[in-house]
Amino acid sequence: MLTTVIQILGEQLKLRQQVIATATVFFKRFYARNSLKCIDPLLLAPTCVFLASKVEEFGVISNSRLITTCQNVVKNKFSYAYTQEFPYRTNHILECEFYLLENLDCCLIVYQPYRPLLQLIQDIGQEDQLLALAWRVVNDSLRTDVCLLYPPYQIALGCLQIACVILQKDLKSWFAELNVDIEKIQEIARYVINLFELWKSYDEKKDIQGLLAKMPKPKTQPTR
Repeated sequence: MLTTVIQILGEQLKLRQQVIATATVFFKRFYARNSLKCIDPLLLAPTCVFLASKVEEFGVISNSRLITTCQNVVKNKFSYAYTQEFPYRTNHILECEFYLLENLDCCLIVYQPYRPLLQLIQDIGQEDQLLALAWRVVNDSLRTDVCLLYPPYQIALGCLQIACVILQKDLKSWFAELNVDIEKIQEIARYVINLFELWKSYDEKKDIQGLLAKMPKPKTQPTR
C-alpha cells in the first residue's frame, strides 16, 4: 500500500513517473535491509519522494508543499487506513533523509525500465497502444520486488510480453530473435501476473487496518 502512497503523492506533486519510480526503489531498498521498526513507512515514503526529486534533477520540492500534500493525501485518499492526520513535519523528513542516504550507501543512481521500453518499442515499430499499456504494466511492477531482483531491460521485456498477450499481438518471432534469458523474462511476467491475480481477490479497504495493526511500530513516535 505504501508504494501506492508514493505513487499518489508523486502525482499530486506533479512529478515525472521516473521520479516516482526512483522513490519507490529507494523505499524498497531501505526495507530490504531494515526492519519496519527502524522508521515509520509513512515517514519514509515522503522522504523517498523528497530525495528522488533531487536525484532525478526534477528540482527540490518546497518543504511546506510536501507536508501539505502528505496531509491531503492521507486525509482524502487513505482515511480508511489512517484514522489520524499525517503526524510528521519538515524536521522529521530532513532527519529521515540522512538515515536514508546512509542506508543507501549514497548509491542514488537508479536505472528504470522506461528507457529500454522506449527503445524496444522503437525496434518493433511505433506501436502507441502497445507502449501505453506496457508503460502501465511497468508502473504496476513497482508494487512487486522485481526492481530489486532484475535489471531494467529484463523488466521492460517482461512487461512488454504481458502487454502483447493482453492486446493479442503476436510478436513471438521478434522475442525469439532477442539475445536474452527468456526464462528470466517469464519469471518477471509471472511476478506481475501474480500481482494482478492478487488484486482480484484483495480488498485493501477491508483488510488494511488488520495488516497495519500487526505491523511492527517504531519505538519513538513524533512529538508536535
